[in-house]
Amino acid sequence: MTERAVVTGGAGFLGSHLCERLLAQGTSVICLDNFLTGSPQNVAHLMGRPGFRLIECDVTGFVHVPGDVDLVLHFASAASPIDYLKLPLETLKVGGLGTLHALGLAREKGARFILASTSEVYGDPLRHPQREDYWGNVNPVGPRSVYDEAKRYGEALTTAYRNSRGVNTGIVRIFNTYGPRMRPHDGRAIPTFMRQALLGEPLTVAGDGGQTRSICYVDDTVNGILALARSDLPGPVNIGNPEEMTILELAESIRDLAGSDSPIEFVDRPVDDPGVRRPDTTLARERLGWRPAVPRDAGLRRTLDWFAAELGVGAAARAAGT
Repeated sequence: MTERAVVTGGAGFLGSHLCERLLAQGTSVICLDNFLTGSPQNVAHLMGRPGFRLIECDVTGFVHVPGDVDLVLHFASAASPIDYLKLPLETLKVGGLGTLHALGLAREKGARFILASTSEVYGDPLRHPQREDYWGNVNPVGPRSVYDEAKRYGEALTTAYRNSRGVNTGIVRIFNTYGPRMRPHDGRAIPTFMRQALLGEPLTVAGDGGQTRSICYVDDTVNGILALARSDLPGPVNIGNPEEMTILELAESIRDLAGSDSPIEFVDRPVDDPGVRRPDTTLARERLGWRPAVPRDAGLRRTLDWFAAELGVGAAARAAGT
């Protein structure tokens, strides 16, 4: 019998890549999304494929899926600061009620449940690199708290369902994933720098650019998520690339790869912006046999090519730095 998976937020950036990979592996996929930050365009190439179904659904309301379900992947949430600052209540609701309903579906079906958590549960960390046993340093009333605390609550809820209801759960903490299908104006560093570099605009670097990030290409992230899904590991498990770089280095790297002569422009740093970010991926390596495989420049080039096509910037223009 064909495996069936439900992916909430499946029309989002990361969710759409998960749907695509699951289908390629022979899994039937039910994609649920209310298109608040996702788009049907992200899964348009999957429409009409055997085993794929897209349903417009807000998981903060009642969730019902007929028939058997083997795997529930809960990826519904705003994920960029621009989105969750505009949608604070919706972000909290999907982290709370949405997680509750997705867990309820997994319990009803006897399915494995995977929660998409985030490195943001570590806040502005006082321990570096971040290991799964670190509890974090999060401002519960700051502007980013609607996302950070929604994910932390989602982890607590998932753990409670595992311990008190016997649901087979796993928690993945995702670090700074990038790749095709990110929105050019979603506010995160990589799409922002790529859009600006390709259009010849100044690259806006927050603060002095000395804060660090660890970026992971989407194919590697999907591999890690599905490795966790196919295991019995409860997590949380960090999935990210332990290669660390400063935001300024990231901006300069993207500018060089784009063949752009855009200047660097320093802007105010957001409130509670983390100073450092790097995962300790020992657990994923030892228990899941996972490690990132796509070199940084290769992933950035693939993503730049996608953004160039989206923005209508031709290869010749890129090579000329215009």
